[in-house]
Amino acid sequence: MTETEYVLGTHDEEIARLGLQHRVWLAHATAAWGRAGFAEGQTIIDLGAGPGYATIELARLVGPQGRVIAIERSRRFLDHLESERARLGLPHIDVIEADLDRGLDLRPAADGLWCRWVVAFVRDPRQVISGLRGMLREGARVAFHEYGEYKTWRLLPDSPELNEFVDVVIAASWRADGGEPDGGRAIPGWLQASGFTVESVKPIIEVVTPSDFMWQWPRAFVKNGTERLQALGALDAARAQRIRDAFDEAENTPGTRLVTPLVLETIARAN
Repeated sequence: MTETEYVLGTHDEEIARLGLQHRVWLAHATAAWGRAGFAEGQTIIDLGAGPGYATIELARLVGPQGRVIAIERSRRFLDHLESERARLGLPHIDVIEADLDRGLDLRPAADGLWCRWVVAFVRDPRQVISGLRGMLREGARVAFHEYGEYKTWRLLPDSPELNEFVDVVIAASWRADGGEPDGGRAIPGWLQASGFTVESVKPIIEVVTPSDFMWQWPRAFVKNGTERLQALGALDAARAQRIRDAFDEAENTPGTRLVTPLVLETIARAN
């Protein structure tokens, strides 16, 4: 990997998968923004913006009198965002290429901050969170969606193959690169210690069937994830195919359900 790469990649297939993921989770995201009081005219930071799907939604929310600051380490993801910014006519999006593991020295005095599925990819998330207060005005709110227990992701009936895949994802996608998939559990305490008052912590977990739109999210991840982990040497071809076949079989078996990974939503106010 280069220093701006992610374990799961920044290739076109991953950008497309992240777009699907965003659409699946958009209702949960917009609900969190409402609870955090994000509104027209505000300046909002999108921390770890990826290809910018949430950035664009936030830009529409704050309107042309507002501002969205997208912070992301992948140049390829930012190229995608800048292309969409121009295509959609959203000049009030600012783009900053920065690696959170190297620290941030920004003072935008923002009104809010959104962060989704970033902690798992950062080697020292506590340090990142400790630096957020200086980027926000007093009373600003932050909203996080981060995994609190990734292993709740299971098929019903249980699938040893999916359980194996989840274990490999945890070990090879995050912990091998210094990240922690279940870091959402620590966020409230880190925020409290960094000049914030935690206003709410709520779980987000779903049980879905193959006919539900949310099913497409894990389905795409099994496909892209096994292919990527195979390319990285974390799965051999036979194991990767066995996992995909087991998921396809479950998808086509009447009565199958899937429990999603537990996400913790944390909303806090800057003191």
